Amino acid sequence: MVRIGLFGLVMALAWPAQASISKFKLDNGMQVLVKEDHRAPVVVQQVWYRVGSNYEYGGITGISHMLEHMMFKGTESLEPGEFSKVVSKLGGQDNAFTSNDYTAYYQVVGTQNLEKVMELESDRMRNLVIKDEEFQKERDVVTEERRWRVEDRPGSKLYELFKASAYVNSPQHHPVIGWMSDIRAYTVDDLQQWYQQWYAPNNATLVVVGDVDPKQVYEWAKRYYGAHKPETITPPKPRVEIEQEGERRIQMKGATKSPSLIMGFHAPSLVTAKDSQEVYALSVLNSVLDGGDSARLPRHLVRGSKVAVSAGASYDETSRLESLFMVNITPSEGKTLKEAEAALWEQIEQLQQQPISEDELKRVLAQSEAQYVFHQDSIQSQAMILGSLVSIGLPTETYDNWVENLRQVTPEAVQAVAKKYLTRDKVTVATLLPNGEGVQTPSVPVMEGGVR
Repeated sequence: MVRIGLFGLVMALAWPAQASISKFKLDNGMQVLVKEDHRAPVVVQQVWYRVGSNYEYGGITGISHMLEHMMFKGTESLEPGEFSKVVSKLGGQDNAFTSNDYTAYYQVVGTQNLEKVMELESDRMRNLVIKDEEFQKERDVVTEERRWRVEDRPGSKLYELFKASAYVNSPQHHPVIGWMSDIRAYTVDDLQQWYQQWYAPNNATLVVVGDVDPKQVYEWAKRYYGAHKPETITPPKPRVEIEQEGERRIQMKGATKSPSLIMGFHAPSLVTAKDSQEVYALSVLNSVLDGGDSARLPRHLVRGSKVAVSAGASYDETSRLESLFMVNITPSEGKTLKEAEAALWEQIEQLQQQPISEDELKRVLAQSEAQYVFHQDSIQSQAMILGSLVSIGLPTETYDNWVENLRQVTPEAVQAVAKKYLTRDKVTVATLLPNGEGVQTPSVPVMEGGVR
């Protein structure tokens, strides 16, 4: 999840002056963050639980995502599906998503309806009813979702196998949606136990952004969420990825017209790094390679040598555990995967041999500043940033300080992290080759929530 004379002017127009975050903590341990934005009579409520696929173990992979689905299937006072119907009648929108590190639920409503959705959300925090009939039906929905998202999409399947190869013994080995055999083996007891263990106020953060009074939000939070008792939360035992001692390669064949390739390198995140400046340097490196049309990969490999129809890079700076710095490429017709991979290595080696230019660094900073401004224009984006940061243990001001930390990065620092982390002995390479079968367009399943 990523993100000056002109910058100051835009900020003055796009964002209220001196916007601050009000922080509270309920007696039961639940954190409450409130950010005022009075530009429209609208508010977003989000509840973030510190649990996701990185908390799971073999045999129940994907259970956090399955539980997310079941959270829409009724409580002691609401029938299955009634939660979303009530929000819709209020003129609002609601949904949820699951990631490696957290599961979040949100509603966007008119300010006058905030208290009602707080009452609704607090109800399903502890009063969920998991009926076997609803569970059986929803498990079928999740298996179909996995089929649609992964099984029927060779590119997605390649990425899943790539991550499983890059991470051998740590939780990132498992996909967020879970392995199909695990999904089919879930029981009601599995879901009930996971819900009881993690869906507690002292394992959750309430984030409210919009046209609100922080003191009023706090009073409602005490009334509704404060009524729940805390749970004894036992964090999962640390599972540190073993050191990679040589190149890893996997090859897959699937129903695709074009071959493709992913390369990944283990890299620190802001949570795991001994030196956070390395993370900001890697972030700049990522943008140098794939930060718009003028970045190196699209400029040199797509439009320049035309060795690729697409080429990109990605890096998650805010993972709770170790991250991966990834590059990917789809070769042009008539070009081989070997040629495409060689072209990627050529770009990496240039970064290792020579510092980036000042102009490239200025471009990255300008993009980051612009993205920071754009994120302030959405109450949903503001809340997402706050909730995700707090859920992995980073301070709320991390994003506000983001651009300033990027400004501390030098061309030499970018060169140093390229040399340190993007090495041939530490790479995992995954390739996808056509199997000769026709390409089919997967149908879209009906489902609540989603996977990140």
